[in-house]
Amino acid sequence: MHVIAIDDEFDAWRAAALDALAQNLAPESIDWRTSQAEPALFNETAALAPPKAADAPHIRVSRELASLLKDAAHFRDARRWSFLYRVLWRWAQGDRSVASPADEDGARLYKMAKAVRRAQHDMIAYVRFRQRDASLGAPEFVAWYEPDHDVLAWGAEHFAARMGRSTWLIATPDGAAMFDGERLRLERGRALASDHANVAPDAAEALWMTYYRSIFNPARLNESALEQHMPVRFWKGLPEGALIPKLVSDARGGARRVAQAQSVGALGGKAVQVDAREAQPERDAPTSLDTCRRCDLWRNATQAVRGAGPSDARIMLLGEQPGDQEDLKGEPFVGPAGQLLQDAMQRAGVAREQVYLTNAVKHFKWEPRGKRRLHKTPAQQEVEACSYWLEQELHDVGAKVIVTLGATALAALLGRRATLSAHVGRVVPYLDKLVVATYHPSYALRQNDEAARERTVAAIVAALELASSLKA
Repeated sequence: MHVIAIDDEFDAWRAAALDALAQNLAPESIDWRTSQAEPALFNETAALAPPKAADAPHIRVSRELASLLKDAAHFRDARRWSFLYRVLWRWAQGDRSVASPADEDGARLYKMAKAVRRAQHDMIAYVRFRQRDASLGAPEFVAWYEPDHDVLAWGAEHFAARMGRSTWLIATPDGAAMFDGERLRLERGRALASDHANVAPDAAEALWMTYYRSIFNPARLNESALEQHMPVRFWKGLPEGALIPKLVSDARGGARRVAQAQSVGALGGKAVQVDAREAQPERDAPTSLDTCRRCDLWRNATQAVRGAGPSDARIMLLGEQPGDQEDLKGEPFVGPAGQLLQDAMQRAGVAREQVYLTNAVKHFKWEPRGKRRLHKTPAQQEVEACSYWLEQELHDVGAKVIVTLGATALAALLGRRATLSAHVGRVVPYLDKLVVATYHPSYALRQNDEAARERTVAAIVAALELASSLKA
């Protein structure tokens, strides 16, 4: 049995392992033992690495295996060095399956490396520095942390690269890391939290505690998710850790029922299909279209777009909703679809100033697409919420013939079961009026084929001619 004694760190093991491979020593013939160097105060990190063996063989390993070995070397297990040598031995013998998670040794190697990488992540997430009294001198900041694996050196390099020239100390049960503004040093040996990090809370910590209390929402507390993302074992090292038990207890005791009650109504949620008029609370009707809040479309619209035209017009043209240009200008049918409608009216011999133009929905519903605002079809509850204004227009405007442009306008007038395909070219009575259904001009604009576009425009012209000839 060959006894190999090394310092308890990766570079020392690597040099010794290469020497053992050069001597063709099988894993079962080696007894790996570790020794700690004398804990001289803040030994330079570089001084901890042993010299490489001059006659060590050159072994090529994959980049993935090299990363796994280096990470797994920080896994806290007294037998890790013998295990890692067995992996390296099998690779050197040509057994590439050892690097596969399907292999027994490979699975163990992956598990060890994953645990170490998790410990590295946790150290970044859960180390909390406290600022010391300036009169005490360096270090300016101190922290106590208890890592699951040997990741102190890795974490210290991370903080040294991100904390500028601030001086700091991280103490752990097995050693400490100190940065003096220029050099990073490590100290080996057991330590107690009181030896390094027993510092009173600073002003920044008090501010953080106030902030944490204010953002904690008991109504949305999920205890299992909280403990998964912030394991309980780290709470004692976090300032907010002292608050969490009471906050959780208060949530269990009833705070969930009243938390953020005033703002919960503004939160989004699943839309429930109910009649808009039944869903509205009992309240006075809005005094003007500009103050209408019967649905949420007003939130993202520039303004409400009311109908335009003479109140004694004989024909009313009813569209779906304002478009981008209508929303900006505040007038109906002034965009590309409005221009096509104007051309169709000229072909039908219908003067624009003699008809009343409006929409079933008065606010522009849109979705962003780059820098553009693209039309989005209104939902049924939004159409029904806006029926208050449409009914008022039908009462105030003396039009006897209504030309509906598109399926949404037709359904807003005759009900959701009314389909455009079943009504195009027909005259349908509605109260004391007549309804003529046709396509919306934007439908013609969306046609890629010129012939199809012309057929759609011709259908709109025919509907306008029919409406003009009717005598209601």
